[in-house]
Amino acid sequence: MDGGLNEWMDWRRVGAFGALGALGMVTAVVGGLAVWQRRLIYFPDPAPVPAAESVIPGGRDVVLQTSDGLRLGAWLFGPASPQRDGVAVLVAPGNGGNRLLRVPLARALAGHGLTVLLLDYRGYGGNPGSPSEQGLARDVRAARDYLTGVAGVAPSRLIYFGESLGSAVVTELAAAHPPAGLVLRSPFTDLASVGRHHFPILPVRTLLREHYPVAETIGRIAVPTVIVYGTADSVIPPGQSRAVAGRAGGPLRLVAVPDADHNDRALLDGDLLIDAVLDLADQIRT
Repeated sequence: MDGGLNEWMDWRRVGAFGALGALGMVTAVVGGLAVWQRRLIYFPDPAPVPAAESVIPGGRDVVLQTSDGLRLGAWLFGPASPQRDGVAVLVAPGNGGNRLLRVPLARALAGHGLTVLLLDYRGYGGNPGSPSEQGLARDVRAARDYLTGVAGVAPSRLIYFGESLGSAVVTELAAAHPPAGLVLRSPFTDLASVGRHHFPILPVRTLLREHYPVAETIGRIAVPTVIVYGTADSVIPPGQSRAVAGRAGGPLRLVAVPDADHNDRALLDGDLLIDAVLDLADQIRT
C-alpha cells in the first residue's frame, strides 16, 4: 500500500452546499469506489525496466510462467559471497512502482550472501496483464515455481519477503506452500481495514472485491516469521502490523523501526530490516 489512498478527498471541505450536495458527493465516491477500486489499490509503473546486469553486476533476467499463461519478467541476483549460500529470498513488492525501486533491498541481501528474486506482478515493469488479488496469487506462485524448479532452490532454504501489499501476497502463498521462513514488512490485517482507516465515511468492507485477509491467514502458518514495521507509518497503521503479529501461528520476531514512515529508506534497506532478514536466514542454515 504505497500512497494514493490518502489523496482522494478532504471531507472537511464538504458543507457549503448542504446535506443534498454532500449526499451527492458521497454517492459519487461510493459508485466510483465500486467501479474503479482497483485503481485505488494498485499503482503500477508499467514502463519496461533495464537489464538486471545493468542494475547489479551478475544479475540475470528471468521469465516466470503463470498458470493462466502470462510470461512475467523478473530479476535473479546471486549471492556476492558464499557465507549464506543456498538460502534464497523471494521478494513480493508493494502496490506501487516496479522492481527497479527494490534494487537497494536486493543489493543489500545479495551482498550478505543470499540469492534474491525480485518479482514484478502482472501490469508492472513491462509485464502483461492487469493486477488483481487472484492474479497476484498466480504471479507469486510462478516465482516460487521458478526458484524451486529452474533455480534449484530447496524449499527448506527459501524465505518469502513481502512488502506492504506483498505481505498479503506471500502470506497467502505461505499457507499453501510453507517456506522455511517468512518476512512481512508493514503488513495489514486485511485490505478493508486499511480502506476503512483512510475512508471512514464509506462502506468499504461491503464494496471491496479484493480482500487480502492477512490476520486471518497467518494463524495457519507455523514457520518462523519476522514482522517489521515503522512506528510512524501513515499508510498502514502500526497497530495493524502489531495485530498481525499477535495472530502469527509460528515463532515470531517483531521489529519496530522507530519514527519510520511507510516509504522511508529505513524500511527499504535499513539496518534493522536487513539484520532481521539475515538473522532469519542464519536460523534456516543451522
